Amino acid sequence: MDINDFRGLMTAAILFAFIGIWVWAWSKRRRSDFEESARLPLEEDRPLTDNHREKT
Repeated sequence: MDINDFRGLMTAAILFAFIGIWVWAWSKRRRSDFEESARLPLEEDRPLTDNHREKT
C-alpha cells in the first residue's frame, strides 16, 4: 500500500464522516434543539445566581 492508497482511504473516511454529521444535523430529532439554540440570542439575560446585593 503506497501513499496514494492511504490518501484515497482517508478521503473516503472524511467524506463518510461529513455525510454522517450532515445527516445527524438535519435529522428531525435534532430540529427542536437547534431551534431552541437559535432563539438564545433573542432571550433576556437571566442572572446565574440569586446572590444580588442591594445597592445603597
